[in-house]
Amino acid sequence: VQLQASGGGLVQAGGSLRLSCAASGSIRSRNHMAWYRQAPGKQREFVASIATGDNINYADSVKGRFTISRDDAKNTVYLQMNSLKPEDTGVYYCYYNDYIRGGYWGQGTQVTVSS
Repeated sequence: VQLQASGGGLVQAGGSLRLSCAASGSIRSRNHMAWYRQAPGKQREFVASIATGDNINYADSVKGRFTISRDDAKNTVYLQMNSLKPEDTGVYYCYYNDYIRGGYWGQGTQVTVSS
């Protein structure tokens, strides 16, 4: 499984970005995809996840501002990020898990929010 993340960039506080992560390879119909992020000097942390059947979870820090969605026909997961804050800055990683072979990570996309 390969994961290609895109959509990061530089934005002012209060702005929006939309991240995409396209999965390719041997994708199973039942899977779980998620976004994690890692700020400089900090551990990678969970942001949001969506499983087959639209079981969705968010970190408390992004609830009400971020929306995760998926297009199974395209094997793609999205993260719509609104009302961005400087503390949202970091490298955002896409994650895929199909409950059989374990998890896979994408290469990450940089999000920088200026104050």
